[in-house]
Amino acid sequence: MVSVALCDDDEAQLAHIASLLDAYGAQHPEIRLRVCRFASGERLLDSAQQESFDLYLLDVLMPGLSGIDVGLRLREMGDEGEIIYLSASREHAVESYQAQAFFYLLKPVESDRLFAVLERALGRLAQTRSQCVVVHTSTGAERISLQEIIYVERVQRSMGYHCTGGRTVFSVSLRTSFREAATPLLASRCFLLCGASFAVNLRHVAAVEQTAAVMDDATRVPIPRRLGPQIKRAWMDYWLEADKKW
Repeated sequence: MVSVALCDDDEAQLAHIASLLDAYGAQHPEIRLRVCRFASGERLLDSAQQESFDLYLLDVLMPGLSGIDVGLRLREMGDEGEIIYLSASREHAVESYQAQAFFYLLKPVESDRLFAVLERALGRLAQTRSQCVVVHTSTGAERISLQEIIYVERVQRSMGYHCTGGRTVFSVSLRTSFREAATPLLASRCFLLCGASFAVNLRHVAAVEQTAAVMDDATRVPIPRRLGPQIKRAWMDYWLEADKKW
């Protein structure tokens, strides 16, 4: 199942894009698209507070919050969904990169062009979903998507995986050091060791202070003062990279 949020203040445009998504879904029944329509950015953000979407198709120019504003708010919330902007003008294409947009598609939107962009976006989504870590818990093995993990910490003799939505998964007792146990995470460019007992997901870091990494859920992960500049540099370098693959 792929959840899609479609947002446009123009009813005719909203219906047109929705019909194209229906046509794409009919051609690819194995994907199972679930499309939710929104007539304003404010309504979409209200819904996204309760449920994030895999894919966002956003009109750029709307009354109130623009599509660019909505994209930036989503990223501030830690939302990792792919964003495709729809606009009758190229004027805001550069701004769209601030929200880490996947694509900027010009109106009128034609089916062939939209379908090609959807193929690429859904391919990236599938790749992201395949990136998981297996955690051995007291009730059995559990697969956790890397994008869900905000940070990991050593809790007594186990690993605590703090995930989006307020969920925490605890491993069985460790028989190795924290660094060794975190090796599957550290193999991803998104994760960074912060001292002896913490590893953070750089995609979820909102700020780096002298003695703490501030995560996008407002958690403050302590970091050794001597590592502060190094961690801040790694975080900034990560976001300056053009292609942030896992």
